[in-house]
Amino acid sequence: MALAAGAFLHVGAAAAQAPRAAGEPTVEIPESLRGRSGRLRLHVLQPHESFAEFLPDTESPAEPSIIAVHDSLASQLFRFVTLVPLTEKQDGRVGVYRVGRWPAEVRKPRSEAYRAPAGFIQVHEADQSIPVSDHFTLGQFLTKDQRAVWPKFLVLDERLVDKLELIVSELRLMGHRAQGLTVLSGFRTPQYNARGKSAGLASDSRHQYGDAADVFVDADGDGRMDDLNFDGRIDINDALAFARIVDRVEAKYPELVGGVGLYRVVPGHGPFVHVDARGERARWGVP
Repeated sequence: MALAAGAFLHVGAAAAQAPRAAGEPTVEIPESLRGRSGRLRLHVLQPHESFAEFLPDTESPAEPSIIAVHDSLASQLFRFVTLVPLTEKQDGRVGVYRVGRWPAEVRKPRSEAYRAPAGFIQVHEADQSIPVSDHFTLGQFLTKDQRAVWPKFLVLDERLVDKLELIVSELRLMGHRAQGLTVLSGFRTPQYNARGKSAGLASDSRHQYGDAADVFVDADGDGRMDDLNFDGRIDINDALAFARIVDRVEAKYPELVGGVGLYRVVPGHGPFVHVDARGERARWGVP
């Protein structure tokens, strides 16, 4: 991987893509970082990964950062994220942002998939529009609370984003005008998730691990699920049609297998589907 001369970009207020300026670095992003969809545009550096492995001619940032480079193969920006470590969480908070405690912090996790995350993506208010892939942004996956508190802290598994992009592709193959998906709920901090237990949120919800999202297709922009089975109605059968599309994606890409749950029409929105990439098959609400 070759890095052209020039300094890398620390992305904050200038999160939107701009015309390439002279001296900006260019990196050949390996296909493995683009995901099976080929549409990923952000990579979260894990503790076992070296910054120099991907950006060999630059210094590792002293502080957690979102670092943008030009992708020479795709002619677009690609970003690397260095995490705020979990050890920065004190008394259930990272800074003033309330996070809570993961189940694995108080008892032995039932599997590796339920270990507490290694760290967090720090998201400033101006970072919400940063693309994580062709059709999804950081802001879509933030926990929906503490609206006035910035920065926020996010856990996001790239496998989930890759799976959502593959679902978009499959929807198009089935003749739907999908230009992305509406994300009702992405990452949920443990403290936010605990508030919803009385409403049926699972104590070990995959949303806490950044690999789950509640989504629906809304190509016509009316704020509710589209008529995916073409029967002229919007109901649970459209969610079922969506679940069948997820089945097809998992059959093609078994490394992205996970959970699918169907949810009916409730006051405020139509049916939606839970999708995750937990690494094992799980289904609920599916006939």
